[in-house]
Amino acid sequence: MTRGEHVLLTGASGFVGAAVLGKLIGAGFAVRALVRPTSPHDHLAGPGLTLVPGDMRDRSSVRAAMVGCRYVFHVAADYRLWARARAEVFESNVAGTRHVMEESLAVGIERVVYTSSVATLALRPDGTAADESGSLPEQHAVGAYKRSKIAAERLVREMIAERGLPAVIVNPSTPIGPGDRRPTPTGRIIVAAASGRLPAFVETGLNLVHVDDVAEGHLAALHRGSIGERYILGGQNVPFSQMLADIAALLGRPAPRWRLPWFATLPVACISEAASMVTGREPLATLSGVRMARHRMFFSAAKAERELGYRARPYPQALRDAVQWFYDNGYLPRSVRSLSTRPTDSSLADT
Repeated sequence: MTRGEHVLLTGASGFVGAAVLGKLIGAGFAVRALVRPTSPHDHLAGPGLTLVPGDMRDRSSVRAAMVGCRYVFHVAADYRLWARARAEVFESNVAGTRHVMEESLAVGIERVVYTSSVATLALRPDGTAADESGSLPEQHAVGAYKRSKIAAERLVREMIAERGLPAVIVNPSTPIGPGDRRPTPTGRIIVAAASGRLPAFVETGLNLVHVDDVAEGHLAALHRGSIGERYILGGQNVPFSQMLADIAALLGRPAPRWRLPWFATLPVACISEAASMVTGREPLATLSGVRMARHRMFFSAAKAERELGYRARPYPQALRDAVQWFYDNGYLPRSVRSLSTRPTDSSLADT
C-alpha cells in the first residue's frame, strides 16, 4: 500500500527527478520535494506534493525535510560535463549524497532508492553491452561528473555493507524525452541536431531510454529491488550516427554526412571551454564529452528486466517525444516543422 505514505525526493526540479515525481504522485505517495530556492519549480505540482526549501549540501535542511518520511528517493545530482569550478560537482554529488544517506540512517528511513549512473560501470573492451558486474575505477574516469558519481556510489555501497543502509541503487543510462528543461548534455545535442547545427559528428554509441521508463524503474526498485544491488535502467543501444539520422528523418531533412575522428574535435572542445570560462554558458563540445566519444557506451538492462519487471519502450518513441517537447517549448526555431504536422516515419516506428 503506497497511498498517503510520505516520501522525500531530491532533485525534483531536474529532468529525471521531475519524471520520478510524476510517477510518485500517480502512485498516491505524499511527496516532500527538497528544492533549492534558486531552482525552477513552477512546473512541479500535484496532489500530495509539498515543496520544501533546502539543499542536499545543507545537512540540517535534509534532516528537516526527511523527518516523518518512510522512503527516500535521492535523484539529485550535478550533471554537467563542464563546470567552471569542478569542486562544485563533487560537493553536490559526493558530499550531498553523504548527507542524504547519513540522515536516512539517523531518522530510520525504511528504504532508499539512490540514483547513480552507468558512468560508474566498466565498459567492455569489445564494445558489447556492459552490465552491473564491472565497476569503473575512479582513476580511469573522464571528467569531474564521472569521477564524482563513482565516488558517490562507492560511498553508498560502503554504507550499505558497513552500516546497514537500506539502499537500492539504480543506474540510468541516457534518458531522453519530454521535460528536459535545462537541457541535459544529450538534450542539447538533440536540439542542435534538430536545428540543423550539427553538420559533422564523431561516431560513438549511447544507450537511450525514455525518461518516463527510467522513472518507472525507480518505483520498481523501491518495491522489488534487493538492498545492496544495482540495476541498470536502460533502453536501446544506438550508434550516434543512427540517432542523428533518425532526428533528420523525423524532420524531413538530410542527416549529417561528415564523420570526424574523435581527436579532430579536441581543438573545438578546447576553444568552446575557453569561451565558456568567459561567458559562463555550458559549451556544446567539451573535452570530457569528446574523450568519452572514443567508446561505445552500450549497456544491458537484463538484470532490471529480470528482477524488477522493468521494461523500456522502443527508442524511437523516446526520440520523437523529446523532439516534439523541445519544439512545443520553444527550444527549436519555428522554421523547424512540428512533428505533429508530419506523418510518422515508418522506419522509426518499426525500429
